[in-house]
Amino acid sequence: MKSMLQLLGHILRISSRRDRTEINSELLDAMADLFQPRGMTLYRCYANEERAIVFACAGINANGKYVRNAYLPDQRYCKPIDTDLLLKRCQQENSLVLDTMDQGFQRLVFPISQDKHLLYLIDVVLPENFLADQRVGLMGLTEFFAKHIALLDYGESDTLTGLANRKTFDKHLFEVLGSAATDASAGQDDLPQRRHNAADDTLHWLAVCDIDKFKSVNDTYGHLMGDEVLVVLAQMMRKSFRLADQLFRFGGEEFVVVLQPTSIEHAHSVFERFRANVAAYAFSQVGRCTISIRFTQLKPSDSPSAVIDRADEALYYAKEHGRNQVAFYEELISSGKMAAKTVDHGEIELF
Repeated sequence: MKSMLQLLGHILRISSRRDRTEINSELLDAMADLFQPRGMTLYRCYANEERAIVFACAGINANGKYVRNAYLPDQRYCKPIDTDLLLKRCQQENSLVLDTMDQGFQRLVFPISQDKHLLYLIDVVLPENFLADQRVGLMGLTEFFAKHIALLDYGESDTLTGLANRKTFDKHLFEVLGSAATDASAGQDDLPQRRHNAADDTLHWLAVCDIDKFKSVNDTYGHLMGDEVLVVLAQMMRKSFRLADQLFRFGGEEFVVVLQPTSIEHAHSVFERFRANVAAYAFSQVGRCTISIRFTQLKPSDSPSAVIDRADEALYYAKEHGRNQVAFYEELISSGKMAAKTVDHGEIELF
């Protein structure tokens, strides 16, 4: 009875959370309290048609419990799923898999998926003589976690494209801005994973992508074909950007990309390649569509509205100068092609 009450208590605490990082932390507490695993890793999974990456976002090891930001996959703790045969097997079979270890322990991996789309993997090490009633409790806990995460994933996703939706944008962006502030205050010695160890490799970037003349697509071909264009564009976005980059359908024909830290040259190159790929693609019945992209640097002091305002200023420029192009807000200001936006109290926004 005591263990059942403990299990119910942990389920109630998990169900009260709506933040992925907090949910992960509660799951670790439940596993440690109920089953005392020798070790555990909770992986968040990122996959496209070509590859799958797993991010160790939380776990229990010899040093105790650790929890990382579940919304911002740290490259230092990411790896291809192919590098771990048991994780790969779990992905392929989409069912519980186990492996016998030395010293009387077993390693079990549970898949957490929705519509055959892998969301998480729970990797736990337990004694071989793990009691039967504890096994039942463990299965129940993982099943509840799967249902809770699936509901959260559904609520955070755009139902048409599967990208993150507008209502989750502010939260994601605040997480990124917090990370940008940390990067800005840290020395380069604290950032060994940056590709070139250059100062601007620590910068985050936000882009808003807008389908040109999308209203005419809906008016000419109907909303069903317009929806197909949106779905195909979302698929192209997944292939064009890194798995750790965050993609949103912001509303209507507008999409948002938040790039993980990289240089201005790489950011511009990525956005330009995506624009060119869209322009070259033949959409079913509709034919050619183009997009205008405007992007800006994320600053530690930014608010979501300030970032979007800057991107919108660059959009207006792109729309007025031919569409189907990439516009960089800070470059437009520094080159004198566009005036700096006046902000509250009569101050001029600097960059």
